[in-house]
Parts: sequence; C-alpha cells; structure tokens
Amino acid sequence: MLLAVDVGNTETVLGVFDGEELAWRWRISTVLDRTADELALLFSGFLAQHDLSFDRQVTGVAICSGVPVLTEALRRMTEQYFHFEPIVVEPGVKTGISVLTDNPREVGPDRIVNALAAHARYGGPCIVVDFGTATTYDAVSAKGEYLGGAIAPGMRVSEEGLTRHAARLPDVEIAGTKQVIGKNTIDAMQSGLLWGTVAEMEGMIERIAEELGGEVTVIATGGLAEEVVPFTDCIDYHEPWLTLEGLRLIFERNTNRDG
Repeated sequence: MLLAVDVGNTETVLGVFDGEELAWRWRISTVLDRTADELALLFSGFLAQHDLSFDRQVTGVAICSGVPVLTEALRRMTEQYFHFEPIVVEPGVKTGISVLTDNPREVGPDRIVNALAAHARYGGPCIVVDFGTATTYDAVSAKGEYLGGAIAPGMRVSEEGLTRHAARLPDVEIAGTKQVIGKNTIDAMQSGLLWGTVAEMEGMIERIAEELGGEVTVIATGGLAEEVVPFTDCIDYHEPWLTLEGLRLIFERNTNRDG
C-alpha cells in the first residue's frame, strides 16, 4: 500500500492507496513545528483506525510539499519509522510531465502533481483550479505539458486581509450566499468573498482557455473548492483528492515496489 502526503500551507492531506484505489484519506491542519516523531505518532493513529501499521501494510510513501521544514520532517519520519526512502516530488524525480516555464524549479510541486493527474484522467488541454491558501490556475497542453498559470489570494487570505486592515469588519465564515447584494456587513463580506472568487475564476478560465485555443476541460480541487463549485457552471469536474492521485502516478514512475 502507498501512503501519499500532500502538505499545503494551511492543510495537509493524507491518503492510503490499495493498488489504484484511494481507500482512505484524512485532512489535517498544517503545523510547521511538528517533529518527525510527532508526525509518526499522528500518522500511526490514522492508520490504526483501519488496522494498518507502518511495518505491516505500507510499502511506499510519496510526498508533495510546499513547506520545506515539513518536507524534511516527513523524510526523516519515513526513514525512521517505515525504514525506506520516500519519493519526494522535487528536482530529479520523474513526473512524466514537461514543465515549459521560464524556471521550472520555481513551480510548486503540487501544481505539477495536479497537472499530471488532471491530464492522465481527462486529457488536455485542461485547466486545474486549486482553491487553497492561494487560488492557483494551471494550464496543461493537449500533450500533457505544464505551460504555466496564475496565482491569486485564496478566500481565507482575502478574508484575513479584510479583517486585519479594516477595523470595523469582523471575522466571517466563508459560506455561500443566495444573493450578491448583502443586506448587512456579514452578508456583504460573504458575498464579496464568494461571488468575487467566482467572478475572478470565471474570468480567468475564459482568458486562459482563449490562450490555449478555446475548448478546454476545467478541473477544480483544493480544500475550498466545495464552497465555490456549486455556484458556477464553468467547472467540469470536482476532484478533491487530485493531488493524491498524482502522487500515486509519480510513485509508480519512480519505483517498482508494489502498493
């Protein structure tokens, strides 16, 4: 079995694959100062829920991380508790996707992994929209090449910016609103966060699709995608575990281990 770990700035997603099936998955808060031992204790607790353990069932670990300090902690955890090297998405790892940007090393590993998984499942050209700490837009060619994309503030970042810089605006929950015109401050803020994101996304998709030549498939992922997808018609597929699927594909390209 494969343990796939996707570390984001706000949340970390874990998944266990039994062959090609994503059998179990968990979503936890990303905590920067967790040690290898703390991570091992946390992960073993999740595995134990399904009578799994480090040494009996898990035969591989694949890691995608945009948080360097946690990348190293996860690497040490794997070596100490699983007793083999993890596959970490970084320069030198086979991804099966060409990165056609000015500096491929600048591209976040999660964006490459998402592009690979999206193209493998739906073909191209396609656009991956990842709703997380940032909202990212990634363009993938018909050949499966990563062409680049765009990065915008995510909804939580926008909400925190509003409350931090405007003294009279309260913290609000990110939630859907039926009307764009809010009748009070909280409704107005929720409307701006949601419908502003929807309008941005629809405009960005239209412009990126135009640069890709017109007809594209649009895939949404990320922890906040479920807040946005019901309010737009421009998303073709919602894949909450897209990055985990991409990690499975990369693991297969880089090892002959079963699992």
